[in-house]
Amino acid sequence: MHAEIVTTGTELLLGVITDTNSTYIARQLRDIGLNLYFITSAGDNQERVAQVIDTALDRSDVVITTGGLGPTVDDVTREAVAQATGRDLVFDPRLLASIEAFFQRRGHTMSENNRRQAQIPEGAIPLENPVGTAPCFIVQDPRGIVISLPGVPREMKYMMTHAILPYLREHLGLKQIIKTRTLKAAGIGESTLDSHIADLEESANPTIGLAAHPGQIDIRITAKADNETQADAMLSEMEARIRERAGEYVYGADSETLESVVIDLLAGQGLTLGVAEVNVGGLVCGWLDRTDPQGRAFRGGRVLPSHHSQRTGPAQDARQEALQLAQNVCTATQADVGLAIVNSGPDETWLLAVHGEQIRELTMRFRGHDEHTRRWIASHALNLVRQMCLGSCSQTQM
Repeated sequence: MHAEIVTTGTELLLGVITDTNSTYIARQLRDIGLNLYFITSAGDNQERVAQVIDTALDRSDVVITTGGLGPTVDDVTREAVAQATGRDLVFDPRLLASIEAFFQRRGHTMSENNRRQAQIPEGAIPLENPVGTAPCFIVQDPRGIVISLPGVPREMKYMMTHAILPYLREHLGLKQIIKTRTLKAAGIGESTLDSHIADLEESANPTIGLAAHPGQIDIRITAKADNETQADAMLSEMEARIRERAGEYVYGADSETLESVVIDLLAGQGLTLGVAEVNVGGLVCGWLDRTDPQGRAFRGGRVLPSHHSQRTGPAQDARQEALQLAQNVCTATQADVGLAIVNSGPDETWLLAVHGEQIRELTMRFRGHDEHTRRWIASHALNLVRQMCLGSCSQTQM
């Protein structure tokens, strides 16, 4: 048993708005244990929307549409669902009454074009919308179920919570739940991490998926079970197996961030941190300052412009400058640990963390100076401090 979401609206295809409805619906389906296999978008064209719905019914048990239930000419979902399921549109006086009542409660007069919203495919289950003017409906077709929801997020969420989820649970007899846990990794490339856990990624339940971000990787574990206790046990067992393979690189889970983990590690060891960054535009200091506004561990730092250091000489010169900056920022902020991020060439950055006589360092080669590159460097810089706190990285003695 699986579902598919069909979002409608030419504005989605033009990039004018972001499709947040699908994200919300997907989470709700996950929580009731209904698998989601496809998400499709179509513009405001009846033929194309009908074609998408027809294809969805051929491959999915439940099709949920969102958008296209308004009163204007380009709101074509009603017609498209009727076409895809071989039905006529019929007028529902109860829906019209609910629309008129909505306007009356607000002291407005209903426009004539709002009458279109009281039309639904013949035989569909009508669903009044108490928070908007777009009634919803459910078509129980021989090929599957089509559920049509408004595109306005507030209305869609209300109808999903109060009407659709109860219907799906009862009609489909859904008893299982789907839970996820996301492990966060840093200091390793996606392909290398994949090689460590490739066999685990072939698991059918729980399933494993990787999502790469600049300098960090999400390892998503998804379990389907009869109850929450069983799902949690499945997630914990798989998490333990992943940590056994890649524990050195896993820094946290779910809502934890790399900067929050670094702050907690430093504070837990009674250490403080100062940062000197040359070519990441204050990104590291900004992350740490937002995470640690009370100054439990972050003592502040210096942000220097990118042209401060553009080395073309020996790498040792860049290393010495990084070391000097790290030591200077410790003195200036009265911090125990100093982190320096220094240009060591046109396409190279030197990361260096110092704590007393201990040094951790990393040379990064990259291309470009855009936001993606800066986030990549900043993530590796924070991970260097994490490794120092854990003692899990080779060190150079001064």
